[in-house]
Amino acid sequence: MLDPEVAIDRINRVFGQHDRTRALHAKGRFYQGTFTASPEAAALSRAPHLQGQPVPVTVRWSNGGGDPHVSDTAPDVRGMAVKFRTPSGDTDLLGQTAPRFPVRTPEAFVQLTEAARKPYLLPVFMAKHPSSVPALLANLRGRALVPPHSYAEATYYPIHAYGWLAGEGGRSRTWVRYVFRPLATPDDRPAGTFDGSDRLGEEMGARLARGPVRFDVHVTVAADGDDPHDPMSAWKGARELSAGTIEVTAPTPDPEADGGVVVFDPVRVVDGIELSDDPILRYREQAYSVSIGRRSS
Repeated sequence: MLDPEVAIDRINRVFGQHDRTRALHAKGRFYQGTFTASPEAAALSRAPHLQGQPVPVTVRWSNGGGDPHVSDTAPDVRGMAVKFRTPSGDTDLLGQTAPRFPVRTPEAFVQLTEAARKPYLLPVFMAKHPSSVPALLANLRGRALVPPHSYAEATYYPIHAYGWLAGEGGRSRTWVRYVFRPLATPDDRPAGTFDGSDRLGEEMGARLARGPVRFDVHVTVAADGDDPHDPMSAWKGARELSAGTIEVTAPTPDPEADGGVVVFDPVRVVDGIELSDDPILRYREQAYSVSIGRRSS
């Protein structure tokens, strides 16, 4: 397994070393809001944030790369990280605009990050990792790297599957995958032109000044044969449902401006949610620990 220190060193070499910033998703802004779960979600999981009462959330929209000074007009994956705050503790989901994850090992992910910054290396990467080609083509068709008009109009795909556990103390498990589907439309756009290097944050500020931004938390329930432990697997799905609505209401002062560290960690779960054995998911906590240590030093 790739040493997490080595992984972060290699990613830093791709984007440059920037003090007190994330190795990836370095440029972003924080927002506050609520999440209200649907009755269908409550029937499948006892997790406290899925019982139907509004719970506070912290949201961070970001560019995917490790350069905190990158222009919002540059091609890049965009991210939507959500921290659900419950009396039992926080739980996090991290979505990205790429609908398919193209690798299943940390080493391959770092190699892809290196190749993506030097496009002439991509054919070499694909030759070494032919299984990644269908996912890369799906992401190309999905316009994953095209700068969106607004963070509010993009669709975000959390990579990993999670087990939902129902019943008090029970072990009835349902494997699910999430999608954050925007409820905004072009008709909702605020007046004005937003075309500078920080255009996505500026547009979101203008949009929220008029009212909330909403996302449907859409869920696919695994069918027999769908693999929850492989981040590359394509599911046929047994059924789909809305797990609830995220409503983002306002920007918040940057909690990291004075050296604070906020972590969105996809292995942070509460009772009623179970982790898969996805090797990318299990590795992320180790890599985050290295990145957090460097951000804090």
